[in-house]
Amino acid sequence: MYAVIRAGGKQYRVAPGDVVRLETQAAGKNGKVEFGDVLAVSASAGEIVRPEAGALVTGEVMGDDRAKKIIVFHYKKKKQYRKTAGHRQPFSSVRITEIAFNGQTFSAPDLPKKVAKVKKEAAPAAEAATAKPAAKKKAAPKKSAAKKASPKKK
Repeated sequence: MYAVIRAGGKQYRVAPGDVVRLETQAAGKNGKVEFGDVLAVSASAGEIVRPEAGALVTGEVMGDDRAKKIIVFHYKKKKQYRKTAGHRQPFSSVRITEIAFNGQTFSAPDLPKKVAKVKKEAAPAAEAATAKPAAKKKAAPKKSAAKKASPKKK
């Protein structure tokens, strides 16, 4: 099950549960974003349908970031002209949660909730005091480089 949507002037093939990098999106309430411009939908293998006007793809904004830096370099030979600039394109990571069309709804499974890890208890101080510390390794002595005497030339 997938859909083709248009967002930010580009077309994307999305499925429920996919995380897609889109042009920066303004998140609505609860970090949700809706894409109403659905171009095509495939409900089963080998079947592609142009949906009716009520098709809707819903996503959840995971976060905003910027892509890797692109160096823009202008150069004109023999004219002493060089200009360098950098650019980082902002993007939003959107997780597709639901695709709805023609009365059908396909939803992504919920993400597992993060559980805080419990730290292990510290070993009792009495056991730590009786344990012998590990022997330290001795560093090898440094060898000086032998100098060669070179005859002087006249």
